Amino acid sequence: MDKINRDKLYLDAKAWVLEAGEQIRNKINEPRVIETKSNPDDLVTEMDKQTEKFLVEKIKATYSDHYIIGEEGYGDELTSLQGTVWIIDPIDGTMNFVHQQKNFAISVAVFHDGIGEIGLIYDVMADELYHAKRSEGAFKNEELLPEPRQDLKLEESIVDMNHYFLCPNRIVDEKIMHQMIRTVRGSRTYGSAALELAYVAEGIIDAYLSMRLAPWDIAAGVVIVNEVGGNVTTLDGEELNMLGNNSILACNPKIQEQLLAFIKNGRK
Repeated sequence: MDKINRDKLYLDAKAWVLEAGEQIRNKINEPRVIETKSNPDDLVTEMDKQTEKFLVEKIKATYSDHYIIGEEGYGDELTSLQGTVWIIDPIDGTMNFVHQQKNFAISVAVFHDGIGEIGLIYDVMADELYHAKRSEGAFKNEELLPEPRQDLKLEESIVDMNHYFLCPNRIVDEKIMHQMIRTVRGSRTYGSAALELAYVAEGIIDAYLSMRLAPWDIAAGVVIVNEVGGNVTTLDGEELNMLGNNSILACNPKIQEQLLAFIKNGRK
């Protein structure tokens, strides 16, 4: 994708994301209609649906030849990432949205022929926008995000992880994960994959592990983390499948091999 087209797409995407965020803030205290999807903890609200519908309508009206992958079903059924593809999560962290009214984000990415060109993660209630264009750096609002620390040691690291890793599960031996947590400086979890990836890019956490995330959960974050020089792979260190679910490791490259070694030792 050439720079002129990328810049126009970025400006449109940014404007629409900020407008969608303002709509959410204006309605944050209104009664919610809450439904469940795959399980009782997989929540969706009318605001998720309204926000995705708003974004999809803007995209389709302006870029009729583009494709969309969206969490709430307003996009297209795709078997490849050829062409220009928008990947949208209208509210990432819906449980936080419902219970806390904060710590959730709008996540929008634009891929072209399989390459991540644009990533935007908007922390709606904090009014903080993480954003990146390929080869142009990543930013938090107007602040350029630095490259990952070059002298980072695992013992000094803050690791963000889905707590299912610490319970009996089908992916990795939880006892190995306990050893990893005892090795690092501390652990956190925030409940929004998009924000957690943004925090890796910002350097306020050093790694993020999670199970079975959909493309809309991670697409914008992958663009932003990659742009600062961080790495995002599967738990086996392999390339992500942006059309399917992935269990991921996003991290400062200095601690990647050590974290992958823990995971490999515990793999079932």
